[in-house]
Amino acid sequence: MATFATSEQLLVIIDPAARQRDGESVRIAKDVLSAGAAAKVCLPDGPEEFARALGRRGSRRPVVVGDGHALVRAVTLLHRARELAGCALSVVPVGDTRLAEALGVPGGAVAAARAVLDGAERRLDLLVDDSDGVVLSGLGIPPEPVRAASAAEPVTVSSGRPWYRSLVRTLAPRPPRLPAIPAPGPSRLRVEVDGETVVDLGQPVEAVSVTPGPGGLARVEVRPLSVGAEATPVRVSGRTISVAGADFRYRADAGVSGPVRRRTWRVAEGAWGLVLPSA
Repeated sequence: MATFATSEQLLVIIDPAARQRDGESVRIAKDVLSAGAAAKVCLPDGPEEFARALGRRGSRRPVVVGDGHALVRAVTLLHRARELAGCALSVVPVGDTRLAEALGVPGGAVAAARAVLDGAERRLDLLVDDSDGVVLSGLGIPPEPVRAASAAEPVTVSSGRPWYRSLVRTLAPRPPRLPAIPAPGPSRLRVEVDGETVVDLGQPVEAVSVTPGPGGLARVEVRPLSVGAEATPVRVSGRTISVAGADFRYRADAGVSGPVRRRTWRVAEGAWGLVLPSA
């Protein structure tokens, strides 16, 4: 693990969706980072400016303030520029924090920003597919249906009165509605791990999941369709995973891809560095 001095220069890239969704958490993260390090703050208006800022970071260590989509975008850009090996990435999750938390990043803005300043780099395995896409935490076939956003939940304060999310957040432009994803059903897939067939097209499956690392191996779980008694999942590990079948979709990290008829993922051991709490 590589540790970092707080005097190191940072490039703080604040994703536009984070600014719209939770400006208060963005402000807190920016204040903590600016107080603890020489931080240059960048406010890109879209993916192109985001990519341009990351590409011009120079010797500054990049910090992404945003959700899982922003983190995947940053890793993808660095991977395709072949710059992952020499870049330790940091993230302060704002919005959907599930991907960052699954990777070990604290969910709160203050704790995550402190980890950026005081944490250490950990090298993590990466799944890279045959279209040069990346998977950080795992993928699932078929993707689970997208759940509708829940209503604002009340937060109880000391007076006992319920308060709802800020008016600014309520009035902020809503992100575009995602296309509907059909409810998952049995699929006929051929799953191969390191050239060996785990399940073939003749056996319907309910789900396939692939999780990278550690140690250069991906964990693969195949759940056959159960008829009557529950079928036992098949679990194997390997470095190369190929899935083939009639037009299937898959969820990788924070997004859904497909339909495709075949996709192959390989494990890139220790391919990227993420700054995590030292403890």
